[in-house]
Amino acid sequence: MSKTYSKQTYREFETEAVPQMDILFNYALRLTGSSDDADDLVQETFMKAFRFWDKYEKGTNIRAWLFRIMKNSYINRYRKETKEPGMVDYEEIANFYNTIRHQYTDQNDLQEKIFGGLLEDDVAKAIEKLPEDFRTVVILSDIEGLSYEEIAEFVDCPIGTVRSRLHRGRKMLQESLFDYANKHGYLSTKKR
Repeated sequence: MSKTYSKQTYREFETEAVPQMDILFNYALRLTGSSDDADDLVQETFMKAFRFWDKYEKGTNIRAWLFRIMKNSYINRYRKETKEPGMVDYEEIANFYNTIRHQYTDQNDLQEKIFGGLLEDDVAKAIEKLPEDFRTVVILSDIEGLSYEEIAEFVDCPIGTVRSRLHRGRKMLQESLFDYANKHGYLSTKKR
């Protein structure tokens, strides 16, 4: 017995869920390490989201809801493939930025033209060296622009923990990038 969907359901889904596809693909790419697998994971996420659209509470955080579906789908797939329940390599999940920053950008995107070269290799390396819990929240907040609530939903921890990790992660970056900032003139070398 299959469900029937109204035109209104299609419109709602298209208006709320579909605009989140790019950010979900970016994360799926890092999760899977493959463009084709990322496409499959995003497709699976959106199929499940559409199928359970009636369970989505309108007006709540659509991005967090979709991320949770994606994360659960990925973990389930990973467990099935490895046949080792409970063994998820979060190192693979946490740091997607370096993998996709140059390969999957639209060369006609104005924001990419303006900010594309902003994160030089030193900065990317400093981000990569952060412990995974801190790296994940820094990337999701400062690079992807997710809210604390969305990040908390994604990493499955309280908002206070997200804030703490973000603060500490930024402090670690500040310390590791001191020489870089001084070299590029972001710091005043005058003594007070």
